[in-house]
Amino acid sequence: MPFPSEALWVLLLGSLLGLELIGKVPPTLHTPLMSGANAISGITMLAALTLITKANDNVPLLIIGSISLGFALFNVIGGFFVTDRMLAMFSRKSNRRQKNS
Repeated sequence: MPFPSEALWVLLLGSLLGLELIGKVPPTLHTPLMSGANAISGITMLAALTLITKANDNVPLLIIGSISLGFALFNVIGGFFVTDRMLAMFSRKSNRRQKNS
């Protein structure tokens, strides 16, 4: 298993590619993109949980799994809030008043 150097290169290149792709998305598409990222973050959460359970006593893997689980969980929760806000923008005003009270 190629551990430190190759894994870090994949992380670096994936981060740069993600930054480049997100930077080219117009602002009107950010909310649907965030909603779609929820599914990807759900898969990331499952992968992180699998890594944590298979790590046994390997402390670096436990740390990496915990950090990735935290980031994925943060992204999923934020995505649900953004999606809820987006859906509220398209609801009728009478529905919004009932929801707020």
